[in-house]
Amino acid sequence: MARYRGSLCRLCRRENMKMFLKGTRCYTEKCTFERRKYPPGQHGHNKGKLSDYGLQLREKQKVKRIYGIMEQQFKNYFEKATKMKGVTGENLLKLLERRLDNVIYRMGFAINRRQARQMVRHGFFMINGKKVNIPSYLVRPGDIIDITQAGRELEAIKENLALAEQRGLPVWIEINIEEMKGKFVRLPEKEEIQLPVQEQLIVEFYSK
Repeated sequence: MARYRGSLCRLCRRENMKMFLKGTRCYTEKCTFERRKYPPGQHGHNKGKLSDYGLQLREKQKVKRIYGIMEQQFKNYFEKATKMKGVTGENLLKLLERRLDNVIYRMGFAINRRQARQMVRHGFFMINGKKVNIPSYLVRPGDIIDITQAGRELEAIKENLALAEQRGLPVWIEINIEEMKGKFVRLPEKEEIQLPVQEQLIVEFYSK
């Protein structure tokens, strides 16, 4: 599958927000976004007013980059969200939050979604006792996420859990740090996701 391989800091600067794509570095003074708070490129300092289409496009790109997914896959999630009961924009965010790589990140096993995706592909996690190595797997309420024996030996996961405990965990997730096991309790509400996005603009973008 195609994957973005360029500078992650460049993406944060392009969307004019810190998306914490590089993990712990984003919390330090080394963060590029803190030092250069303007879009990349030779015209980065010249901030023109965006059209309605431009605002909708930027919001769509922002959410894509936060969750680390490509265009066609994002569009598929949107189409699925339109067929679900409820508000399309909120349904879209809930689907993205259910991705296994995102849940791993939210539980604190990984420092960012990029690392979580790599860990999942290496087969370090089980869902309800069955190994799953598909980052896009949609976790269901009540699912138990456990770490394989190989994963328990990784110092990175132990360090990540310690950092996550300090930052706090989402209320729709339960985590037992000692047993290195978590539970996806329920779907999050829109206000609980705590992302600075206007999902209605994405709906408007795809509704043209």
